[in-house]
Amino acid sequence: MNGKIKVLIVDDSAVVRKILSTGLSKHPDIEVVGTAPDPFVARDKIVTLKPDIVTLDVEMPRMDGISFLQRLMAYYPLPVIMVSSLTQSGCETTLKALEVGAVDFVAKPTLDVSNSLNDVIDELAEKIRTSVRVKIKKKVLKTTDTKRPQTSHALIKTTHKIVAIGASTGGTEALKEVLTQMPPNAPGIVIVQHMPALFTKAFADRLNTLCAIRVSEAKDGESVVPGMALIAPGGYHMALNRSGARYYVTINQDPPVRRHRPSVEVLFESVAKYAGVNAIGVIMTGMGDDGACGLLKMKEAGANTIAQDEESCVVFGMPKEAIKLGAAEKIVSLEKIPSAILSFLN
Repeated sequence: MNGKIKVLIVDDSAVVRKILSTGLSKHPDIEVVGTAPDPFVARDKIVTLKPDIVTLDVEMPRMDGISFLQRLMAYYPLPVIMVSSLTQSGCETTLKALEVGAVDFVAKPTLDVSNSLNDVIDELAEKIRTSVRVKIKKKVLKTTDTKRPQTSHALIKTTHKIVAIGASTGGTEALKEVLTQMPPNAPGIVIVQHMPALFTKAFADRLNTLCAIRVSEAKDGESVVPGMALIAPGGYHMALNRSGARYYVTINQDPPVRRHRPSVEVLFESVAKYAGVNAIGVIMTGMGDDGACGLLKMKEAGANTIAQDEESCVVFGMPKEAIKLGAAEKIVSLEKIPSAILSFLN
């Protein structure tokens, strides 16, 4: 992209607008071209200012953020990053926004000048740089969520098999696409999706209503069993362990790895160590390189490995790095990942 990235900030709080505007303006490659207190003002400013990307509060007056986002994706699609409050309703609304077409999200900064505020601004700036390169397509929201029909694949000897999946930007919708196609007797699945605390619980609960398998946020010491997927809690690493024939997960708050906690690297390395040839590793859409080396270790330990292809990724970062290392046995589109997993089981 030539020149600075033009950003429009949409938030009903004048204080938050000022914090985000001032913070982002300190980054030399980003220009805040305008702010708006509600979607109606934002609509006019999008037309006149032609921003490259929009940050959008999830809870807005006059028109809620989701309704505005739906209209934007249908008539004037461009990258949107949601700025979400750390509440149960905020988490649920954010997940809905990602479903509607938002590229990514950050947790709304607290109104102080602590280090956490600077961290949020830096995180938002990094996500702006990544998200502005995403190709946005017009998207019409499906009116209802329905469980997918159960696949006809017959699984064989899944008891000692483990599927490990890692994802980041774009991963919430990608994981939904994969997990809703897993049959009730699918092998135990362990997942790292880069998300903050609170969001992973809401994400797991939402998937659990859509999938034939059970989906939950993982707890320390929890068994990994067929027909269930465990998602690493936000802010915690998750690793696989084994005691005899029993697989289980451990949860810890060790330092971030590859700048992330939870880290895909931590999960994949543990799966390579304890599941080896009995594992299938899947690396999906996301920025950075978290999980690439771990997937290679899984492959070297005898596991089958899959990487999502560039065309179907929101951000072709993590899979790209894994492919570069020769870690991916198969490179397939998002829609073919479920059948690729199942083919390795038969």
